[in-house]
Amino acid sequence: MRGFIFDLDGVIVDTAKYHYFAWKHLADELGISFTEKDNENFKGVSRKRCLEILLEMGNKEVSTEQFDRWLAEKNEDYLQYISKMNASEILPDVPKVLNYLKSKNIPMALGSASKNARPILEKVGLLSYFDAIVDGTAVTRAKPDPEVFLIAADLLNVVPEHCVVFEDALAGIEAANAACMLSIGIGEAEVLSEADRVFRDFTEIDLDFIEQLTQMEHKPRKS
Repeated sequence: MRGFIFDLDGVIVDTAKYHYFAWKHLADELGISFTEKDNENFKGVSRKRCLEILLEMGNKEVSTEQFDRWLAEKNEDYLQYISKMNASEILPDVPKVLNYLKSKNIPMALGSASKNARPILEKVGLLSYFDAIVDGTAVTRAKPDPEVFLIAADLLNVVPEHCVVFEDALAGIEAANAACMLSIGIGEAEVLSEADRVFRDFTEIDLDFIEQLTQMEHKPRKS
């Protein structure tokens, strides 16, 4: 049996823009320049590590108490954005793939650094598709460490070598590869060059390809 594992941000829904808005708001408060290009480095990274990077960018050292307050402030800001989410924010053709896998009784898991993965899936109406949810509350090591995907495989009762991972971040692709899983990049090929296959988005993925993935016994070696 194959297991399919999906990242959340940038794969199923585009919450990256809301993360950017929230980090930008905090950065402005701290007098730190923060651009959309800077935000690319935050994709697939834990909230704690993102704040550490932001403070390094601004050459700021703060107490643990202040650090925790800023973490909470950023999250509250982000939650205000995602509270308004609905099914219209599901990325194109994602339901096509999820419905197909569901019809074949293929086990699916979510593997995301987000601590808000479950409420987001509820907001957009996709929670019932997933047999397991592994989010930022369930792991101690962030991607590119493979922990999140290995836990997901274990919960699906599928060996890692038989898992397929859909990811939009380089750290996530590296994590999937480290777990010996088939890595499918969603995004720019030049950014996700370490992936086994890359597609701009799910509109480029046909169901014949998904069917091939369900039949594949082991991760193929890259040429």
